Amino acid sequence: MLFFIFFLICFLASILGAICGIGGGPINLVVLFFFFSMATKVAAENSLYIIFFSQITSLISSIVTKSIPDFPAPLLVVMIAGGIVGGICGRSLNRRLSEKTVDRLFLLLMLVIIGINIYNIYRFTY
Repeated sequence: MLFFIFFLICFLASILGAICGIGGGPINLVVLFFFFSMATKVAAENSLYIIFFSQITSLISSIVTKSIPDFPAPLLVVMIAGGIVGGICGRSLNRRLSEKTVDRLFLLLMLVIIGINIYNIYRFTY
């Protein structure tokens, strides 16, 4: 029964992430923190694993259905390189920062995301 509850929580979080088009990172952190009692730094690492496997599944689905959009290859290479370098730098910073600092950064990022959403609501509603 517990396995089913965990599956349902993760399933619903994934649906919300897909609907919002955000990859699920902020949602994963909240779910892992509250429902699975993970510290923020541990939740962030596990969130990356969840997103990685989710995106691999999405990529395979796009390849199988032949629905990959046209995209300039050089831009793709630059984006991949930026993701790799950013991941390496982020992991290094994560190791150096305290749990409290990571919590503050997460809250700050959530405020920025909320601000962007409020701006978009105003922009596209009026």
